[in-house]
Amino acid sequence: MSQGTITVGMGPVRRDEVVAVARHDAKVELAPDALTALAATRSRIEALAASDQPVYGVSTGFGALATRHIPVERRADLQRSLIRSHAAGTGPEVEREVVRAMMLLRLSTLATGRTGVRPVVAETYAALLNAGITPIVHEYGSLGCSGDLAPLAHCALAVMGEGFVRDAAGERRPTAEALAEAGIEPVTFAEKEGLALINGTDGMLGQLILAAHDLARLLLTADIAAAMSVEALLGTPRVFAADLQALRPQPGQAIGARVITAMLDGSGIAASHADNADHEYPIVQDAYSLRCAPQVSGAARDTLNHCCWVADNELASAIDNPVVTLDGRVESNGNFHGAPVAYALDFLAIPVADVASMSERRTDRLLDVKRSHGLPPFLAGDPGVDSGHMILQYSQAGIVSELKRLATPASVDSIPSSAMQEDHVSMGWAGARKLRRALDGLTRVLAGELVSAARALDLREPDPAPATAAVRDRIRQVVDGPGPDRFLAPELEAVVALVHDGSLIAAAESVTGPLA
Repeated sequence: MSQGTITVGMGPVRRDEVVAVARHDAKVELAPDALTALAATRSRIEALAASDQPVYGVSTGFGALATRHIPVERRADLQRSLIRSHAAGTGPEVEREVVRAMMLLRLSTLATGRTGVRPVVAETYAALLNAGITPIVHEYGSLGCSGDLAPLAHCALAVMGEGFVRDAAGERRPTAEALAEAGIEPVTFAEKEGLALINGTDGMLGQLILAAHDLARLLLTADIAAAMSVEALLGTPRVFAADLQALRPQPGQAIGARVITAMLDGSGIAASHADNADHEYPIVQDAYSLRCAPQVSGAARDTLNHCCWVADNELASAIDNPVVTLDGRVESNGNFHGAPVAYALDFLAIPVADVASMSERRTDRLLDVKRSHGLPPFLAGDPGVDSGHMILQYSQAGIVSELKRLATPASVDSIPSSAMQEDHVSMGWAGARKLRRALDGLTRVLAGELVSAARALDLREPDPAPATAAVRDRIRQVVDGPGPDRFLAPELEAVVALVHDGSLIAAAESVTGPLA
């Protein structure tokens, strides 16, 4: 579904605009100031190309071949050969949204006027995005320095009219055929243009932005799930009080505690055991997975905020090598190194694993008759005959174990390339790919907790809080309540979809108002 038109100018695009183009097919247009800047810096490149002065990427080869002077009549061949040779990705296709984000971010850098390409190059990128034509990019090929070379080269290859793309309907087609049908003329790259299209961190940055968008939703969902489990396990809401949280003024923690408090407001279950001394199951202190939920989700939020700051700085960057400076110099630089983005991607994989680990521990408590304070073993209808949610927790445990492996940083690795010219690389693309897998795992673990917590609330008396009841009732629209064992996998997938699209947050906020 299209979300209007995004204007790409000399300034940065916003993270929400990247999401709109990548996921919702928002149209793009180039601002007049960007077209003026493109034309102005292109004249500088053309002047250098006509001189005897060797300029990297304009009149020389690339990387370890930079000592080779290229005569004027071979320079179009130089750019074309660069893109063809660098479009060497392999493995499965990368997701459409990732490729669209990458193309928008490269277009945004072109629009700064610091790369020296002609306006037609930027206009063709915009045309491909608006036509829904997506170059086929492969999983492997980027080392995150000099930028995301292979993925970006596959995009540039499509601008040349070569290789393969997916059209707006998702059909794999030869690029030349898809461009002709859309009325888009392929571009023959002039001096420096091929190089300008591949020396960027756009692939890893696009994935960081999409991941940050998703993780913000998942952390709010984690707090909602925690509230439901706290309630179902007869935990106390008192530990989430604002004055207690203020003793440790971490901003993310305060948000998590406010969410859980709002979710538990008006809970009949919590009121029924407020005086533990008179309750059948007196509890002195709740387990850490309940009591410390906002501390963990809050630390994750604060890490996410730092990574969004990194992403915003990167969005304001003009990354290319060489780059045309504001005073007209053409200078080599190292800004294509992906370390800032790579670290952020690795940072996020750590709290993703930890939030999932805490969620799995709460689920396990819901299923363990010795710790669930009166719930049936495994929440089964007829324990012994029925296994209930026993294997649901096995699936969670398998995912959490995988998430711990995915939390191992990619950015600490480096394999030299280009005959030792590129002797230290960021591996940021690899960090981005594993983070996407990790977010899918967190989504599935949270869905498992929500399924179990909803069933546990059904088995409790009196009534749960209005907000937790609203979430449970939304789950009940796709998953039946307690009873004999059923085919569980489709029910889990149905709740995964509700987590993914934000439906459960919407259900909660229909009672509480905006939670975060």
